[in-house]
Amino acid sequence: MAAAKQAIKLGPALREVRLHLCQKSSASQGVRDFVEKHYIPLKQNNPKFPILIRECSGIHPKLWARFGFGRETSVDLSGKSAEDVYMEIAKLES
Repeated sequence: MAAAKQAIKLGPALREVRLHLCQKSSASQGVRDFVEKHYIPLKQNNPKFPILIRECSGIHPKLWARFGFGRETSVDLSGKSAEDVYMEIAKLES
């Protein structure tokens, strides 16, 4: 996927990104792959932006985004590939 080759630049409307995943479940495999493949370029492109990875046994993988004034949204990442996770994060900016 061409978009996945370029690291996302997270904008000022977004305050924090959290990825919740299970270390072993197959539903979280895409999120684990995302962390391995895309976390470092994403963090290098956004060095001061809080990107949090939260692992917990037996949970469903989710992407949480916090915006200004404490507003939060979440996206279920169960069964999604690393590229799908990347695209979900890219959608947060639009």
